[in-house]
Amino acid sequence: MTEHAKGRLEKSAPTWITLILAAACGLIAANLYYTQPLIESISSAIGLSSESAGLIVTLTQIGYGIGLLFIVPLGDLLENRKLVVTLLVLTSIVLIIAAGARSAALFLAASLLIGVGAVAAQILVPYAAHLSPEQTRGRNVGNVMSGLLLGIMLARPVSSMVDTYFGWHAIFMISSAMLLVLALVLAKVLPARQPQTKDQYPVIISSMLHLLKTTPILRRRALYHAFLFGMFSLFWTTVPLVLTSPVFHFSSTGVALFALAGVSGAAAAPIAGRFADKGLIRSATGLSIALVILSGLLPIMFPGGSVFSIVILVIAAILLDMGVSANMVLGQRAIFALGAEVRSRLNGMYMAIFFTGGALGSAAGGWAYAMGGWKAAMCVGVLFPILALLYFFTEKRGAHGDMR
Repeated sequence: MTEHAKGRLEKSAPTWITLILAAACGLIAANLYYTQPLIESISSAIGLSSESAGLIVTLTQIGYGIGLLFIVPLGDLLENRKLVVTLLVLTSIVLIIAAGARSAALFLAASLLIGVGAVAAQILVPYAAHLSPEQTRGRNVGNVMSGLLLGIMLARPVSSMVDTYFGWHAIFMISSAMLLVLALVLAKVLPARQPQTKDQYPVIISSMLHLLKTTPILRRRALYHAFLFGMFSLFWTTVPLVLTSPVFHFSSTGVALFALAGVSGAAAAPIAGRFADKGLIRSATGLSIALVILSGLLPIMFPGGSVFSIVILVIAAILLDMGVSANMVLGQRAIFALGAEVRSRLNGMYMAIFFTGGALGSAAGGWAYAMGGWKAAMCVGVLFPILALLYFFTEKRGAHGDMR
């Protein structure tokens, strides 16, 4: 990119472009979560045994992890708009294949590729940072991330409702159409961004481990969020189990409506971005961790099946989503300040590490719930943000540009 082009990109993006990027990230990321409430419907339709049904979600997540490590870094090498549009078109085709799949092997292969394609959202997030000058970068990234988080939070209840009225195939067809339209819109409205690196793809990939070893801020921010995302995944893995248990007697629709409670937590993302732009990353990080700890303690302190307990769960869900949303943006704001030429690689490593924390949280939650029920799961879950807090206390004041 010439210096002139670089200057053009780093002028503050128009609000409407930020909104389009936020909507795009939400629509793309939702594909990771559509299948979670549909496992039973899909597995019975494609002849997948109950023992193997979990592969539907697992392979999607594995595909996402592969994409974070091997596709997202291409954002530092290839023209960003063309890369994202290509991924959207290919993912749209794979979604149609998934909708029409009649065999388990074909559907599972499509699930893996859907996960790979969903990383297009994580190319757009650092792209949004490139569209923003330093003084508003946190706010703009926060706005885009709020769209991504809304997509994640709405995906489960939306797919559950679509399945109820139209069958599970419909959500894949609808998403395919939306991604195709989105590809056309982004191709039309987004400014091009051609990275100026002279490195080849193998060098780009091999440099990621070097970045991890030599970038303390990346390691710290990724570990913070791995701990918080572990609690997030544990909570949302186990809360449907307790809601549908004899304690609460929720229907699947009731669980979907409960999931909507967490949507308001996405509002914390742009607020966190504003704090970051004011040099308050460290203070806001401490607050984010505290919110997640509180979200884990409340269900432990107020168990039971009363209306009051449901209110407590709703409050816990909102606090959890607020803390996790805010901390994600704070982390991205900190690592994106390290250099425009490596933002996609930094983002790929950041996401891959905390994604691993989420996988551990889900596994720990399922195990703890099976061993000791909901309270045991929450006791295990709250250990994740407590570890984040202990690690936070080791951070020196003034790290990653925190000035207050």
